[in-house]
Amino acid sequence: QVQLVESGGGLVQAGDSLRLSCVVSGRSFSNDVMGWFRQAPGKEREFVAAIRRNGFTYYADDVKARFTIFRDNARNTVALQMNSLKPEDTAVYYCASVLERIIMSPMTARTYDYWGQGTQVTVSS
Repeated sequence: QVQLVESGGGLVQAGDSLRLSCVVSGRSFSNDVMGWFRQAPGKEREFVAAIRRNGFTYYADDVKARFTIFRDNARNTVALQMNSLKPEDTAVYYCASVLERIIMSPMTARTYDYWGQGTQVTVSS
């Protein structure tokens, strides 16, 4: 059974940092592309960041200078370091995984086959 379990969310003030983690079990993590998405109340789920097997990364424009995605294949973990948080970063954050393919769109939610349950991030002004 494939499981993705996020942790690290919480309530912080604007300008603070948080690190989200996602531990994957039940599949060969090192073969997967891993992504982070978020969904704010009343909004659609949106792409945040993704990382390929070789470490190549993708970021949404509004987080590119503030967030960093990285993976630890030995621990089946993908993390999202979030710095300089803003109130507009408030959302439920989800990690997702999919077996890497040559032609794929890591920035698109429908690309991913497996999802975690999400972790809430709230940034107060």
